[in-house]
Amino acid sequence: MNTRRSLGATMGAAMLALAAACGGSATASSGGTGGAGGTLTWGWGLPSTWDPATSAIGNDTHALALTYAALTKLDVKGTAVPALAKSWKYNSDGTQVTFTLRPGLKFSDGTPLDAEAVKYNILRGRDGKGSNIADQLAEVKDVTVAGTTSVTLVLDKPDYQIPALLAGKTGDLVSPTAAKKNAAGLATKPVGAGPFILTDYVPDSHAELKKNPNYWDAKDIKLDKFVLKEAPDPSVAVAGLQSGQYDMATIPPSQIQAAKAAGLKIEANTTFNVRTLDVNGTVAPFNNPKVMQAISHAINRKELVKTAFFGQGEPDWQPFPKGYVGYDPSLDNLYSYDPGKAKQLLAEAGHPDGLKITLWVADAGDALAEVLQKQLNAVGIKVTLKVEQPGINNYLTRQYPLALDSFSGRESPVQALTVLFGQKGLMNLGKTKSGTFDNALNVVRATPLDSPKYAAAIQAATAAGVKSMPNTFLFSWKRIFAYKPNVSGLQPWVDTQRWEGVAVK
Repeated sequence: MNTRRSLGATMGAAMLALAAACGGSATASSGGTGGAGGTLTWGWGLPSTWDPATSAIGNDTHALALTYAALTKLDVKGTAVPALAKSWKYNSDGTQVTFTLRPGLKFSDGTPLDAEAVKYNILRGRDGKGSNIADQLAEVKDVTVAGTTSVTLVLDKPDYQIPALLAGKTGDLVSPTAAKKNAAGLATKPVGAGPFILTDYVPDSHAELKKNPNYWDAKDIKLDKFVLKEAPDPSVAVAGLQSGQYDMATIPPSQIQAAKAAGLKIEANTTFNVRTLDVNGTVAPFNNPKVMQAISHAINRKELVKTAFFGQGEPDWQPFPKGYVGYDPSLDNLYSYDPGKAKQLLAEAGHPDGLKITLWVADAGDALAEVLQKQLNAVGIKVTLKVEQPGINNYLTRQYPLALDSFSGRESPVQALTVLFGQKGLMNLGKTKSGTFDNALNVVRATPLDSPKYAAAIQAATAAGVKSMPNTFLFSWKRIFAYKPNVSGLQPWVDTQRWEGVAVK
């Protein structure tokens, strides 16, 4: 499975990697409260692993949220709200946060989900072999337990972002019993406390799940069964919806009219998704900031949105969408489309006659890559498009110094910025350090979310990262759903797709 594709590296396949679908009729019974809401088959890329601690793919979080639950979750506005924990409280200086669990929780294998289980998971994520969330939990000095429902994270510095950080796969809790018995087995056999329980899994094909009657919010889960399948090719998505193979799918903008003509409903949701150029700033010529500035000035972002995404997006120079707390308006048009300026910067960088570069893509026919190639060629940057080797995770191998990608955001804005710009961040291919960015991020962590200074602090950190690091942002895009009238209850989640209230007649 192409890991970059699962992150949205190609527009058509990426949009359908967010596909949701339903085939099959409603069943009459369900464990627990709620239920009797049918069977939903979702056409989404299967996760790279079912173990949240070892996952290195941002979009895995959507599949993992089917089988796992966390202390918190994000609401439709992207704000952390209670989940397994019914409340939390910080000490006076923000160096400790105590979560109070709901009583009587348990994992799908019957293991109690108590304070000790939470402690085990936090330490496993911080210290476990092969953990890809260790950096995000590095500031946790200790975890203390008081009784069965009170657990305290002791931090090495003030950080008011913890409730948001733990709302995604960083906070997904696995059964300690299962992890201690066979940690490697979690990759294919998840044991969590989420809304569904995995009953059958065939890699690269499908996963079948049933409703978890012991899920903390089982009353709001209407679906009886859930089937996760690999996403269909964009060219057959609408046909699949029409035939009944799928009841719901995320489609590329090019298929909106066809979907409407087929009698399907359309919903476009603002999300954290933004198209990017991943850059290794230690590799020539990308180690010269003027080269990267020239590349950015050579890009007509409005044309990218219009020609490669059918107008369904917003030009962007940063990782957050408009309206989100981390969005810094001062970055709008930071590197305006200016071919003359691009040529001038190339000359100043020592390339008066232009230069040749390679842009790595997931698919040879990527329309967005072809438009970028044309725009850069116009200023003397001769671009060769090459297709990445399937199965290569560039965040880990870092073998492609310039790659077309998507950033899918994170639950906490600080977490998102760390992934992009932190020295150990997965999308910081050069593993370089910016003191200005690090200092700005520490200010954000130490600022309570309800402080009047919080928005300015997080926006300053966004600006510091964008201006000091080579990652190049192109445009934000919406998650476009096409679905049949028999699907109801969808909500406009800005991050992880959730299924509370969703039913299929």
